Amino acid sequence: MSPATARLVPPSAEEIPTTRERIVEVAARSFREIGYQKTTVADIARTLKMSPANVYRFFDSKKAINEAVVERVTGEIEAMISAIADSPNLDAPERITRIVTALHTDCRRRWEAHPRVHEMVEAAMSESWSVCQAHVDRIEAVLTRVVEDGVREGHFTIADPKAAAACLHAAIVRYCHPLLVSRQQDTALPPLPTMIAFLLGALRASEL
Repeated sequence: MSPATARLVPPSAEEIPTTRERIVEVAARSFREIGYQKTTVADIARTLKMSPANVYRFFDSKKAINEAVVERVTGEIEAMISAIADSPNLDAPERITRIVTALHTDCRRRWEAHPRVHEMVEAAMSESWSVCQAHVDRIEAVLTRVVEDGVREGHFTIADPKAAAACLHAAIVRYCHPLLVSRQQDTALPPLPTMIAFLLGALRASEL
């Protein structure tokens, strides 16, 4: 049975959640350990003891599987920083500091544990940019919310919190992009605390 034929037989409602999740879990592990480029749909199917045609009932390509894996990872990251943003006992500058630090620490932890993770990210950026853009938008929405809180609290003097959040996110890319973090390791300049201090100063003084 070809992948095209397999997709004509939709999975039942009962099998969608568990089987999809198993495919994504196995794919994520293979992408981390073997690398995105070397992993095939046949490899994923073999690990799951099913046919490739059955995998294609749920995902029409390896690219679609990678999108699901990336969405799961980015969802974890977004939940992490949203929890910080919702911290009731922290002022806005401290929440910004913790969010940026958490993004860097999480990225570094993932890369050190699984150096091949950047292949998955590179594939998503070249083949599925909409998934990456959605993640960028959600990160910036969290940052916007914290900047708005900072304005209300009197910590920041920002006329356009959304634009300020976009600038903030752009400024920290080198500290939270897997490929850049893997290549820089401990050599990133300026050091992260210096960059955070600079950005907080900009938020306090900017007329953006």
